[in-house]
Amino acid sequence: MDDTLTALAEDLQAADSAVALTGAGLSTASGIPSFRGEDGIWGEEFDPQSFHRRRFRRDPGGFWEDRLRLQERMLPEDVAPNAAHNALARLEREGPLTAVITQNTDGLHAEAGTERLIELHGNARRVVCGDCGTQWDAEWAFDLVEDGDGPPTCECGGIYKPDVVLFGEDLTPEALSTARELVADSDVLIVAGSSLQVQPAASLPARRDGATLAVINYDLTPFTASADYDFRADVTEVLPALADAVCGL
Repeated sequence: MDDTLTALAEDLQAADSAVALTGAGLSTASGIPSFRGEDGIWGEEFDPQSFHRRRFRRDPGGFWEDRLRLQERMLPEDVAPNAAHNALARLEREGPLTAVITQNTDGLHAEAGTERLIELHGNARRVVCGDCGTQWDAEWAFDLVEDGDGPPTCECGGIYKPDVVLFGEDLTPEALSTARELVADSDVLIVAGSSLQVQPAASLPARRDGATLAVINYDLTPFTASADYDFRADVTEVLPALADAVCGL
């Protein structure tokens, strides 16, 4: 891996703009479970339809009770950014990384210090009023639900929902448009911890205009065969080593 890593580091050092696209595999080392796959929580543990937009509209109280259980499973109290999150933040701070585009909703990139962050599926640490758009920290809403005072309601009379893309909802056009522009303008695109199975994020690598593509993921992706660099390795090992190679020890 050393020669391949060195070559990618040289490409990054020569780049005017680099972008990272991250998925669930980046956060598993922080103790956050994957939603899909063999060990995913969708299935026996949680029914995805319980978190559909229709359920929220029909039964907001029941939705929020189930969402509380999901939040407790998804974001343990001691969750923190891992070495991969910190490495990407360093590559932005000291290197050529222009932005991080993430499919994750855990907020760990922001906590690690990433500044230019596109959260395609939203952020589970926030809630938003479905009527007026007011946002609050999610902890307040979950405390209400846990005390039996849910669902959380806005001063305008609207009901707060987690600030994430529910089943049955589309990604915000602004986030998707920005992500596509960033990828199209990049010299290097790093895909880390994503199997690239969920649309529309899965199609983002196809938007690169001649950019170097590096994939860091244990499993095959639809772009593995066409990638310039393919690391079937742990993102918490590859990304810190890459940051050291690009930015110096």
